[in-house]
Amino acid sequence: MSSVIKVLDPAIAQAGGPFVKARRLVEKFAAPSLVQLLLRLALAVPFWKSGILKWDGFLKLGDVAITLFTDEFMLHLPGGPYPFPAPAVVAFLSGCGEVALPVLLVLGLGTRFAAIGLVLMTCVIELTVPDGWPVHLTWLAMAMAIAAWGPGRISVDYFLGDRSPRSQGRAAA
Repeated sequence: MSSVIKVLDPAIAQAGGPFVKARRLVEKFAAPSLVQLLLRLALAVPFWKSGILKWDGFLKLGDVAITLFTDEFMLHLPGGPYPFPAPAVVAFLSGCGEVALPVLLVLGLGTRFAAIGLVLMTCVIELTVPDGWPVHLTWLAMAMAIAAWGPGRISVDYFLGDRSPRSQGRAAA
């Protein structure tokens, strides 16, 4: 708990009335595990939507996905842009990650692993589409928050035994 909150808590409690009611309302509807679930869902959606468009069937990558990584997408590095190495492999791995990692996030299974995977994907996406940095920064912040604080109580990880205080939305003592 931050020192500001420690100072303000007694003052708010003494003030009573609307401050206490507002705090209780926030605590009721913004329970940490619910916020963690919503964060996982919000991060999963854009990756899932992108991922399902890359496939023509089970483990059958669409021609458009390979063409994008061959002809359209470039890595914007100093002295570049440069084409992706092994574009068919990169397209396949990207498609797998964009489908599998969001599913893991939504289920809350291997959540921290999935979040770190999406951090890495976001970094590559930023190198590919540098003008999209405001959106990419948002994805990065969400993924890092999930990796840092875990999936919360509304997750398979929780039921499998990840019950550390940080995963449950509480500060470690």
